[in-house]
Amino acid sequence: MPRLVKIRLTPRSSRNEIGSTLPDGTLKVKLTAPPVEDKANEALLDFLSQEWDLPISSLSILRGEHSRLKIVQIEE
Repeated sequence: MPRLVKIRLTPRSSRNEIGSTLPDGTLKVKLTAPPVEDKANEALLDFLSQEWDLPISSLSILRGEHSRLKIVQIEE
C-alpha cells in the first residue's frame, strides 16, 4: 500500500536538507534548486530517493507540482 508524505518545500536554499516536522505532520525540505521548469520537483524526488534509500521510480508527486506544499507518494 502506498504511503503519502506532506512536504513543505523551500527552493533556492543554501543547501539540500530535511528540516523539522510541523505539528500537522508536514515535513520541511530545503533544496538549492530553483522553482522553474520543474527543476525543484525533480530535485526533490532525487534528494528524497537518496535520503530514504529508495529508487526514484517509487516516488511521485501527487499534488502540488506548482506549489510549495506537496504530497509525495511512496510505492513500496
